[in-house]
Amino acid sequence: MNILSLFVLIPVLMLLGLWVARNVNQVRGVMVAGSSALLVLAVYLTTAYIGLRDAGATETMLFTDSISWYAPLHICYSVGVDGISVVMLLLSAIIVFTGTFASWKLQPLTKEYFLWYTLLSTGVFGFFISTDLFTMFMFYEVALIPMYLLIGVWGSGKKEYAAMKLTLMLMGGSAFLLIGILGIYYGSGAETMNILELVDKHIPEEWQRTFFPLIFLGFGVLGALFPFHTWSPDGHASAPTAVSMLHAGVLMKLGGYGCFRIALYLMPQGAAVWGDFFLVLTTISVVYGAFSAVVQTDLKYINAYSSVSHCGLVLFALLMMTRVSATGAILQMLSHGLMTALFFALIGMIYGRTHTRDIRQLSGLMRIMPFLAVGYVIAGLANLGLPGLSGFVAEMTVFVGSFQYTDLFHRTCTIIATMSIVITAVYILRVVGKILYGTCHNPEHLKLTDATWDERFAVICLVIAVAGLGLAPYWVSHLISGSVEPVIKMLS
Repeated sequence: MNILSLFVLIPVLMLLGLWVARNVNQVRGVMVAGSSALLVLAVYLTTAYIGLRDAGATETMLFTDSISWYAPLHICYSVGVDGISVVMLLLSAIIVFTGTFASWKLQPLTKEYFLWYTLLSTGVFGFFISTDLFTMFMFYEVALIPMYLLIGVWGSGKKEYAAMKLTLMLMGGSAFLLIGILGIYYGSGAETMNILELVDKHIPEEWQRTFFPLIFLGFGVLGALFPFHTWSPDGHASAPTAVSMLHAGVLMKLGGYGCFRIALYLMPQGAAVWGDFFLVLTTISVVYGAFSAVVQTDLKYINAYSSVSHCGLVLFALLMMTRVSATGAILQMLSHGLMTALFFALIGMIYGRTHTRDIRQLSGLMRIMPFLAVGYVIAGLANLGLPGLSGFVAEMTVFVGSFQYTDLFHRTCTIIATMSIVITAVYILRVVGKILYGTCHNPEHLKLTDATWDERFAVICLVIAVAGLGLAPYWVSHLISGSVEPVIKMLS
């Protein structure tokens, strides 16, 4: 069996194990065993990929395999990974693993919750290993469908409204994607849906001009592209903790990954025609998301709008179409995935104790729950781009690569986007100062306890990952550089 298929097989076995589990302890055991196996597999794949690349492997995709699935439409179960896929699989495994511990005491319907959580994970892993357009689209849908129940049943606040809004908007994006995929398939004239084979076919320019915006919009909806971002804050605010971690940390990255892997790679002429239009929208996303976070009073809404801004940076960097900016986009996906998962985990832990996310009702938490407070400070510093943490290296690479353009339009967009750095510092420092320092004015909060062992374990794992990427970014940059180059050559 191909090693990549294990990323789908293990979650399927987890689903079977959860199905037969008889109590909460067995459910937890299945989740810990399965998520640990996925994390070990992702680490092994990363080291194996690096070893093959250093040994002189010249193929863009490694560990490839293809099995005919539906011959009349030339649909195959085709898998393969490059450096970008590898880091996305590693990110997904880290967040699924830590999300398991963040949901350790979730009640009620623990078994059913983890069943849907695992199904969501299955779609994410399957998407990142797929090289067939239809198979990729199928796993994309598998990743979206569980969100409705996870938010609608286990969420909080306006959970039914948020679940319905999220599902309808993302399904609308899926409709654009399906039309775009069919356009690529018939426009290429090739009897295949394999990306590696389609890239060698010349899709007529008129087809690219028509279907590039559909593909980019379809994935851009999931990447919180303005003005299709409105599902994101409501969805994140209502989702349970681990679902927010997986959704913001990984699921939204499917949008940027799909834009890079399909829209830009297969339709470079369409990107040249539509690039400036979408660049304006992504610039708005970056600044609008940051400004919106400033005026929020709910911790989850602050982080949700922050995610709109930071995911906007991913699409912004991709549309700059330089090697450095594209590398920055991948680093930003990885950095944002880790730090936003850390944010949502900490917010969920604080909410579970104080039963409020309103920053106007929180103060003095540093003395009451110092471990969680220090974790929140680290997440905030990563978010505003402190050197030594993941946010700095990602954003610097994005802006340096974007500024390589010398024309007025691209330089202006870059300068406007860099304003988000200052705005991010404003809302992060404001929240940290308001909820962590000062005197606690609520007597009930003085009785609260700090993080439990499972919460500490999840937070420490994410902090190590955020600091590791910030202190040693070269290995990730080296890992993805060979994968970025072919796409940039197509675009140039």
